[in-house]
Parts: sequence; C-alpha cells; structure tokens
Amino acid sequence: MTQRFNYQAESPELFKKLIEFNTAFKGSTIEESIRDLVSIRASQLNGCGFCLDMHIKQATIHGERPLRLHHLASWRESTLFAPRERAALAWTEVLTKLPEQGVPEDIYDRVRGQLSEKEVSDLSFAVASINAWNRVNIAAKFVPGSFDKPFGLDKANLA
Repeated sequence: MTQRFNYQAESPELFKKLIEFNTAFKGSTIEESIRDLVSIRASQLNGCGFCLDMHIKQATIHGERPLRLHHLASWRESTLFAPRERAALAWTEVLTKLPEQGVPEDIYDRVRGQLSEKEVSDLSFAVASINAWNRVNIAAKFVPGSFDKPFGLDKANLA
C-alpha cells in the first residue's frame, strides 16, 4: 500500500490542532484504559488499519490484556468488560455509525446509567476525535506501523 498524501506536511496547522485536541483528553473524566478501547473499537468499525494498529500497540503498552483486545470486536458476548466499559463501547458504536434517527433514547439511558453527564460529554469528544483521525488516515492511506518508532509504539513488541 502506498500513502496517498502526507497531511502532516500539507496541513501542518490543522494537524497540530487535531494533536492538541487529542492531547486534551489526558485530563478528561474518561480513564486511559477506556479511551484505548474506544479508539480501537471505532477504528475497527471504520476500517482504519493505521489507527487500529496504533491503538492496539498503545493499549498493550498501557497494560491492556491481549485477550480483551481479541474480544473487543465481540464485546457484547464477552464477559471480560465491566459495565462502565460496555457503556463506553455502546456509545462509541452509536456515535461512529450514527443511525438516521440519531442516538436512540434507550442507548443514552443505558450509558447514563454508568456515566455522568460530564463523562458522556467527554466520551463524545473522544469518539469524535478518533473518528476524525480514522477519516484522515483512511483518506491519506497511512501505512500501519509506519510511525512506530517516532511514537514509541515499538515498545509494545508487536512487530
């Protein structure tokens, strides 16, 4: 696969703003482990190999268990995810693949049963962020693993 264009070089200010937006989540109400799961699940749904590769490696570095990563695509059937994680994954899926009628009330109600309004808000921005990254990386055809060394992802030992 050949990369189409380098958005980092062609649109450096926009790239920098998206990085800044993404960096803001470090202080959010949504813990890193859930942000990792959200990034992986949205990337699976969108078919973004670059982001999927990156976030699996990041989650591994952050201590995520391999079996949970393998179960993520079928999280509803898995017993490995806590109710809070399930709520975040349900929210991720509905915001990534928006139904024509918008977010159904029953999904919102289930999510609110696990997350505060602030957490739902922070999570919504996290989902928006990974979806933006997925779209730009898919458009540019960034090659999975091509930034492992500069991003420190080689530490995951998944090459």
